[in-house]
Amino acid sequence: MRDSLHQAIRFWEPRRIGYNLALLALAGAWAVRTWPTFRPAVVLPHLPEILVLAGLANLCYCAAYIVELYLYESPVRDSWVRRRSGLWLAGTLFALVLAQYWIGDEIYPYVR
Repeated sequence: MRDSLHQAIRFWEPRRIGYNLALLALAGAWAVRTWPTFRPAVVLPHLPEILVLAGLANLCYCAAYIVELYLYESPVRDSWVRRRSGLWLAGTLFALVLAQYWIGDEIYPYVR
């Protein structure tokens, strides 16, 4: 189990940077594209809310460890190790879709 966790950390943690940058780029694109509308929302009192959302996004990223540790100890280990980049890509795309929905439907209407 210790080796599995070590291998999971070595694979997933460097990719967390790309995951966070993708989400930051999406949020930045929303802010730039709709700056006059979002300007009142980009203030220091909203920082705790932004940090909570960023923390939740990173908590969701940790779900990959559940899959990783299960499959790393299974008979399909060799094929899993070759294909886990696909899980990263699918998870990142899912996070972007979810963030797009959240910003567009839950945050943007209340900023106006």
